[in-house]
Amino acid sequence: MDTERAFLVCTYGVMPGWLLLAFAPQWPWTQRLVHSLLIPLLLVPVYVGGLVLSGGGPEGGSFSTLPGVMALFTDPLTVLAGWVHYLIFDLFIGAWEVRDAHRRAIPHGYVIPCLLLTLMVGPAGLAAYLLLRLALRGEWRLTEDLA
Repeated sequence: MDTERAFLVCTYGVMPGWLLLAFAPQWPWTQRLVHSLLIPLLLVPVYVGGLVLSGGGPEGGSFSTLPGVMALFTDPLTVLAGWVHYLIFDLFIGAWEVRDAHRRAIPHGYVIPCLLLTLMVGPAGLAAYLLLRLALRGEWRLTEDLA
């Protein structure tokens, strides 16, 4: 499979998960498909394959300097791996937002804009959800009190 086709398959492959999170968050199949390892495990071979087949990326590529990262992302296989990395982590964060909101009795309609932001601009969506949670529940910590 070429990189363009793999990009499209992975990008559109996660969309059912996002739609389930937005429109059927408590449906049992959402639990099975999105709140499990299924989608990430389906994408991991593309991620690892992109990293391995890129052979470490182009000359001068590294994660230690901005020019090195820029060089890494001139290689299509490395860019594909980076994109899949975003897809997996953003979906994981979106699923966590839905579970956390449910535990805290935050109305799901308020979470949907955060999910959209998480899909499009991951960290901004997470920040929006955390601010929503702070505004509605006064909770800012990511951990539960053990005492």
